[in-house]
Amino acid sequence: MLEEILKAIPVVLASCLKFVLGPIQGYALKLHPLTTALSTILGMMISVVAFTYFGDWLKRRFFRGYFEPAANPSTLRRKFLVMMRKYGLGGIAFFTPLIFTPIGGTLLALSTNKPREKILVYMLISAIFWSALFTFAVYAFGNAVLPDFIK
Repeated sequence: MLEEILKAIPVVLASCLKFVLGPIQGYALKLHPLTTALSTILGMMISVVAFTYFGDWLKRRFFRGYFEPAANPSTLRRKFLVMMRKYGLGGIAFFTPLIFTPIGGTLLALSTNKPREKILVYMLISAIFWSALFTFAVYAFGNAVLPDFIK
C-alpha cells in the first residue's frame, strides 16, 4: 500500500503541470488504473485550488497586461475571448485538460469573474471525466501506441 502511494506521487506532480502526463506516467509505473485516475484528479485539483485562491495575486504580480482589454487583441487572444463568451466557464473547464494546462485553464476561468466555488466544481467534474477517459485509453491501448521505453 505504501509503495503504491509513493509511486503515485510523481503522477500527482505531473498532473499538476500537464493533465495527460498523469495517466501516461501511471501506466509507465504500472500503477493500478484506479490509483492512476485518482492521482491524476488530485494533481489537477491541487493546481486548480492553488491558482483559484492565489490567482488574483499572480495576475496582478506577473500577468498585468495579459488579462486587461487591449486596443488591438492578437488572434490567439481573440479566440480565447470568443470561446469564453460562447462556452463560458463550463467550456473552459471542459477544454482545460485537452488544450490548456490546469494552471492556464484556471487562470482563464478566473478571468470570467465567476465565484471560486463554482470554478472548483466545474474543474472537478472536468477532471473526473477526462481522468477516467484518458486512464482508460492509456491502459487499453498503451501497449500498441506508447513507445517501448514507457511500457
